[in-house]
Amino acid sequence: MRTVSELLKHNGRVYVYSANERICRLFLENAEREGFTSCTGEKPTRLPVSDIFTLNSDKTINYVGFIGHMAFQNPDAVLGKTLIRVDYGRYLSGREDYLYNRGDDVNEEK
Repeated sequence: MRTVSELLKHNGRVYVYSANERICRLFLENAEREGFTSCTGEKPTRLPVSDIFTLNSDKTINYVGFIGHMAFQNPDAVLGKTLIRVDYGRYLSGREDYLYNRGDDVNEEK
């Protein structure tokens, strides 16, 4: 089974997208089991559901606000940073196309 920690191997800012509440809860449960916390020190399973979180190399998770959502949708607009956009549902299912490429419409199912 793929782990949340393995996503940190990507070189860049890792954004994790969950298409629905069930997938988000799986992400938060898996992250907690692997020792991740929120940036405020809370257990991930105590966080409210969100469609996008970011992962940090220190095994913390951040919420993504308005600007982060815009960056997720338009990664070419962010200068000087590589954005790694992960569809967590695809990642968990073992699909090889779990990464969104630049220009992919994240609302369009592959």
